[in-house]
Amino acid sequence: MSTYSEPHILAELEHAEDQISDRIADNMKTFGVSSTVGRLLGIIYLNRAPMTLDELAEETGMSKTRMSQVVRQMMSLNIAEKEFVKGSRKEHYRVENDYIQTFISLFTTNWKEVVSKNSQLARRLQDKIARIERAHKEYFSAEVEQKVAELKEELTQWISYYDWINRLVEFFESGKILDSVPVEVD
Repeated sequence: MSTYSEPHILAELEHAEDQISDRIADNMKTFGVSSTVGRLLGIIYLNRAPMTLDELAEETGMSKTRMSQVVRQMMSLNIAEKEFVKGSRKEHYRVENDYIQTFISLFTTNWKEVVSKNSQLARRLQDKIARIERAHKEYFSAEVEQKVAELKEELTQWISYYDWINRLVEFFESGKILDSVPVEVD
């Protein structure tokens, strides 16, 4: 006969859930996302049902206002969404319950932003160098000529790099990544 009582077993299981939730929070740092987002992701995921801001505030000890900010951030990362719950006037939020899809959403959302910002900067710098060349090329010394050529080459490589990342993001979003690296379940 076991010496564990049901309340003791439930407490142990809750502790295991807390550890999972804490690890999810820690893992969010890898994506450049706050641990608070990760903590909420873990809480909603392990609740296995949509939750209200009030429930989240109670669970975390944070304000409802802070929960609203974090949930908005999660929605912008495509890892949470509102869900209608019949009989309730409050907004409920659910999270993606597939770890791989959560990874893909976080990976692609973050990299899309990086690609966009850096591609815009590269285009602005290319335009600036072209304007400088048009207006002042006849005054370029050999050193300036070399510097312009180096910068143009660097920007060409930079654009190629961000184009590659953009294609990688599309590969993840299309789901084709799972054909190349299938999920193995024991």
